[in-house]
Formats: sequence, C-alpha cells, structure tokens
Amino acid sequence: MADLTTLRRSPLTHLADRMAAASVSVTVSLSEVPFLGMVSLRVEPSTPAATRVADVLGAPLPTGCGETTGDDDRRALWLGPDEWLVVTTGDPVVLTRELDAALGEDPGLALDVSANRTVVELAGPRARTVLEKGCPVDLHRRSFVPGRAVATTLARVPVLLWQTGHDAYRLLPRSSFADYVARWLLDAMREFNG
Repeated sequence: MADLTTLRRSPLTHLADRMAAASVSVTVSLSEVPFLGMVSLRVEPSTPAATRVADVLGAPLPTGCGETTGDDDRRALWLGPDEWLVVTTGDPVVLTRELDAALGEDPGLALDVSANRTVVELAGPRARTVLEKGCPVDLHRRSFVPGRAVATTLARVPVLLWQTGHDAYRLLPRSSFADYVARWLLDAMREFNG
C-alpha cells in the first residue's frame, strides 16, 4: 500500500513561490509551516483528568487567555476556560490516543483537527507592523510577547495568532481561509519588500 502522506497537499502549496519571492528582504518574510499536528482538547481544568492530560503533554494546561504551555514538540494554546488547541510536530493520531487515554472515563474530548487549519509564519523586524495593518489585537511589545496566543481576526478572517519569538508570529487560519490570509499578508508586506 502506498504511503498516503506523499499525496498530501498543503493549502498554500500554490503560493509557495510567491511567498519565497516576497521573503527575500530581511525586514519581513512569509512562509507556510505545513502539516503540523493539531488536537482539539476539552477537559475541566481542576479534575484528575486534566492532571493526567498535563502528564501526557509534559506541562500543565494554560489557565488564562493568551497563555501557552509546553515545548516545541507539544504546545497547548488556551482557547477558553476548558478548551485548548495542542499543536505538535509529532504524529497527531498518536497524541490524540494518548490524550484520550488520559481522559479515561471522565468528561472531555481529544480530537485530531490537523486538517482544519494550516500555519502561516510571519517573521522579521517588520512582522508586527504588517500584522497591525489588519489585526485588532494590541501587539505592542508590553502587551503581546513571545509565547502569547489569542483568537482574533486578521483582515476580518478568524485566526489564532501566536507569537513564537521576538519578531516571529504564527497565524493559524482555517484551511479554507488560508489563501486569502496569505494573499492579504503578501500585499501588506509589499511596502517593505519593494
């Protein structure tokens, strides 16, 4: 049987060359980080199930808006009082099984939603300025810092915005909006890459 992963196409494959061409400047770059695993997690935070989930993730679940916990392999982004998105570089099917086992018979949900979103990475000294053109979140360095992640909009499209470094951001739009988000960012970057 053929390896089906070789047949996968990311939502932004068709824009890869345009993103690379627009990223030649040192001030701002745009790329897709395709095929990261994503698991939607629901669990009551003050339960033994949440403690078992934290053991699987290797870190406690974030407890407040904008918080993230974990490492580069498994990062939990807070979405609500009992809801997180776990982003992983590993196999999301395996992680989903591990989280489901940790939930046991307690109320909760672990669901692989990897195909639901893609990841667009915007980086460079002008990345914040580009985002400020269409994002209502206060992105000032004293308000939004590396490790923060919030649900917001960019150019009227719902995205998760995650600051991964001093001048690096990951945007997680739904796959159906990925083309629009990438094209909007390419346009917003033009003044810096001329």
